[in-house]
Amino acid sequence: MFNGLFRKIIGKKDDTSKDVAKNRLKFALIYDKLEVSDDIIKNLHKDMVEVISRYFEIDQKAFRLDIRRSDDLSALVVNTPILSAKHKHRNI
Repeated sequence: MFNGLFRKIIGKKDDTSKDVAKNRLKFALIYDKLEVSDDIIKNLHKDMVEVISRYFEIDQKAFRLDIRRSDDLSALVVNTPILSAKHKHRNI
């Protein structure tokens, strides 16, 4: 059960160009239904990278932000490799 859910979330690694085009169309339809513009997604992407980077060293080029929809539920899915945690020293 969890394996199937995990695959749905991260997607297949061996996507064909047909699958990629199908996923892009799905995302376009979801964005339209939610009335989310490309500018909003770009700004959200930039803001999330900035905030996450305060706490973790991440691979910014591999950062992915998607909106997934099933039935009446939409989910914001963020996927990024975390290279390391940033540790701030507190003065006590």
